Amino acid sequence: VQLVESGGGLVQPGGSLRLSCAASGFTLGYYVISWIRQAPGKEREVISCITSTDGKTYYADSMKGRFTISRDTANNIVYLQMDSLKPEDTAVYYCASTYLGISACALSGVYDAWGQGIQVTVSS
Repeated sequence: VQLVESGGGLVQPGGSLRLSCAASGFTLGYYVISWIRQAPGKEREVISCITSTDGKTYYADSMKGRFTISRDTANNIVYLQMDSLKPEDTAVYYCASTYLGISACALSGVYDAWGQGIQVTVSS
């Protein structure tokens, strides 16, 4: 499995960014792709997940409202739209995949493939 993130960078507080995750190499038809972030000195935090088959989604409670996950099934790209960004959203953002069900996706330990990570910095 290969996961390649793009779209990060520097944004002012209150701004928006859209991250992309190009995914390939899956051996099963069902899988879950998630966005996970890690801020300096903090643990990894699962933001949102989406299934490959029916597009079912999961959001961590603290991420609901400002983050939106979506997918382009034709090109196998998963997006994370981030709005009303705050300085505390500064982190390295990863996409990751698992063949386990979406009910397990909140656990950062279930993922067996990770992208290289991309920096998002929210600062004026």
